[in-house]
Amino acid sequence: MSKNIRNASVDYLFDAILSLKDKEECYKFFEDICTVNELLSLSQRFEVASMLRSKCTYLEIAEHTGASTATISRVNRSLNYGNDGYDMVFKRIPPLSDTTSEPSKEDA
Repeated sequence: MSKNIRNASVDYLFDAILSLKDKEECYKFFEDICTVNELLSLSQRFEVASMLRSKCTYLEIAEHTGASTATISRVNRSLNYGNDGYDMVFKRIPPLSDTTSEPSKEDA
């Protein structure tokens, strides 16, 4: 079992996150609170989880995201044995492919 993370400081952080109103506010807050590498690592893990849910192979995921097999395994363990946090969020948002747009032919 992992270390208990529930405490007043974490609650305060989560209250701050829940107060954010839009994506622009998220960018401002997370760019202040996280290093670039921390934020990119979080987004990479989230993308790995999405790809695992889509039944992509570890090789496909590693090639697409640059994640190590250790990171992919850790995310897979959370998907299979964690607190269902990923699944809860994935039910509320569209898949990544639906949220990103392909460059238009005019941009090419």
